[in-house]
Amino acid sequence: MAPIRPQFDKMQEKTVQHNDEGKGTAAAEKALEQQLAEAQAKAESNREAMLRALADAENARKRFQAEAANAQKYALERFAETLLPVMDSLEAALANPEASSQALRDGVHLTLRQLATALEKARIVPVAPVPGERFDPHRHQAMAAVESDSEPNTVVATMQKGYQLHDRVLRPALVTVAKPVEKTAANPISDTDLD
Repeated sequence: MAPIRPQFDKMQEKTVQHNDEGKGTAAAEKALEQQLAEAQAKAESNREAMLRALADAENARKRFQAEAANAQKYALERFAETLLPVMDSLEAALANPEASSQALRDGVHLTLRQLATALEKARIVPVAPVPGERFDPHRHQAMAAVESDSEPNTVVATMQKGYQLHDRVLRPALVTVAKPVEKTAANPISDTDLD
């Protein structure tokens, strides 16, 4: 008979190995479950951070839209406030029927100065070319071209001032531009031919 003891020892060894493998598998499963839980927690944290970022971006967009709407709605407020004294001066002049023509003239000059100040505060500047200034089609509008001894394509006279806001022309200056004097051909018929 074969010795039973060695066979029993082998079986016991296999059982211990199997149990050890089971313990290893259980430990591996536990480790994997822990890693899965950590990954899920991290994914949830990232999802919440993304949702917060999206909400912040949406709030910023809404805030920007509201500010832009208000800026557009009230863009002229400051300019309008500077024009109110001009309106007051004109109304006061009309309310005084006994004003002399000189007093009325002085009042108009004062009102014109108030208006010029209001325009200046709004960064609206006059475009008033002087004679001899080069014609600029972006800032000037030629209303006529006249023969002149001045250099061609220069301003001879300003008919109406223009206005400019920063670098944008609101209204071009209306000008007369110089053109070269045309030389007339000498008349081939002499005075003696007429007799």
